Amino acid sequence: MNKTAIILGASGLVGSHLLTLLLDNPAYTQVILFNRKASAVKHPKIKEFVVDFCTPQSYQNNIKADVIFCCLGSTKAKTPKPADYRKVDYDIPLFFAQQGEANGVQQFHLISSIGAKVGASNAYLKLKGEVENEIKKQHLTGLYIYQPSFLLGKRLENRPIEKIFLNIVAFLEPLFIGSLKKYRGIRATTVAQAMLKTSLIGASGIHTYTSDKIKNLA
Repeated sequence: MNKTAIILGASGLVGSHLLTLLLDNPAYTQVILFNRKASAVKHPKIKEFVVDFCTPQSYQNNIKADVIFCCLGSTKAKTPKPADYRKVDYDIPLFFAQQGEANGVQQFHLISSIGAKVGASNAYLKLKGEVENEIKKQHLTGLYIYQPSFLLGKRLENRPIEKIFLNIVAFLEPLFIGSLKKYRGIRATTVAQAMLKTSLIGASGIHTYTSDKIKNLA
């Protein structure tokens, strides 16, 4: 196989692990990055586009690959303006899915969240549900939606409140059994491994994986 992949969010918690896996995997011969700022990662397989995501017409013709991995995600602290937050979690993923389909992309892999639902009372989960639904309307050969619970791993930025919350979740995790297993925390490396393996299988249709299923895939 000589696959080309696009990664959105390659500097993030899951995206950085996925990038390493793709660079090490012989099935992928090129990995394309779309970033607002040039990355420090250098590798013969990497092709990088530094773009202004507010002007998609300037880069839409470069959205050409076999697979798109969307690992984008923001926080209210990083993007306090609702419009900026929506752009990262909704506008950009949807545009890449739409343009990717138009340019012949076969697979689209989207990191969403456990509990994502259009009718959710939580604004974060509601937005995740909305983008899932819109991307499902595209005619991609394969759409893979990953709904992890709390992502575990070392982040570049300091999130003290999140650390406290994750410690509480870790303490309660033994209680998450049976149908509650999908709410257990999951390591970012595990999600990345599942995304890679699923892309190599390439099953057609729409597939949604919660944390427990992601662990089985990995």
